[in-house]
Amino acid sequence: MDLRHISFRLLEVFMSVVKTGSISETARRLHLTQPTVSLQIKRLQEAVGEPLVYMKQQKLQVTEAGLALFRTCQQVFGHFDDYSDLLSEIKGGERGRCKIAMVNTAQYILPKLLGPYSNLHPHVELPLEIGNRAEVLSRFERGEDDIYVFSHPPSLEHAQAARFLKNPLEFIAPIDHPLADAEQLSLVDLASHRFLLREPGSATRMLFESELQRRGLVLSNTVQMASNEAIRVAVSSGMGIGVLSRHVLPAQEAGFKVLTVTDVSLASHWYFVIRTDRHISYAARSFLQFAQMHLEQYLDTQWVRNELLTLNVNLDAEQKRFSR
Repeated sequence: MDLRHISFRLLEVFMSVVKTGSISETARRLHLTQPTVSLQIKRLQEAVGEPLVYMKQQKLQVTEAGLALFRTCQQVFGHFDDYSDLLSEIKGGERGRCKIAMVNTAQYILPKLLGPYSNLHPHVELPLEIGNRAEVLSRFERGEDDIYVFSHPPSLEHAQAARFLKNPLEFIAPIDHPLADAEQLSLVDLASHRFLLREPGSATRMLFESELQRRGLVLSNTVQMASNEAIRVAVSSGMGIGVLSRHVLPAQEAGFKVLTVTDVSLASHWYFVIRTDRHISYAARSFLQFAQMHLEQYLDTQWVRNELLTLNVNLDAEQKRFSR
């Protein structure tokens, strides 16, 4: 058998001839002429090296070799049907991988979207990378992931960012701190006390230090902490004052108190960020479409800032397709 001369079209014609038992019916179904169908069957038989069909009493008969080939074709085309279904699922975001890298604070937020999405799309893999801003920025520069989550997105030509959630910052102090019971405070009142801060380059720290610089204030006593959780525990233990995203603060916490600072309101925004010079997986597009449609359902509505349709991944078309 010479496989070089066997094409899927020849096999398709052969299968139709066997199923219909008719050259003319095959020609009609495949929009071919009868001589063309007969010629293709002849070519297939020459490539196989065995007769596949023959006429007996004006009826088309299938040889043993032809029947075996027909069964083989059923298996092969069945596998390709399965493959076509798989491709449809991948293109529909039902399968595949959506790689997400996020800065530390986002781990308090994004699972509220990832959980419901994963339940609806159980066959989509969702590998997550969590790190500080420098680590996630490094991953972005290498293009290792589909989606990145920053509160201060990189200002690079190949970066495209869309806000999805406001990120207000709060000053917290131990419950027995001298300022804990004050009804009104200014930033100057806080500046002389010890502050617990994230590492340089942290979005929260950058925002806070920018405000201090604008006011001409300098902190005299600071302690660097590795994570939001470490700051929260340290504040509860009486080490000093912290500046944290409201989203990382538990609803009830006995170890600290949120201070009322009347002359400052610090806030950033959370952004989904993609690289415009890299392929975005179908699963990632599916997740962004899901987020665009369900932000208000799963996140605190007072902070939602839904601008995801500005991302250049054709979410509007995806939404129309999913809504059908």
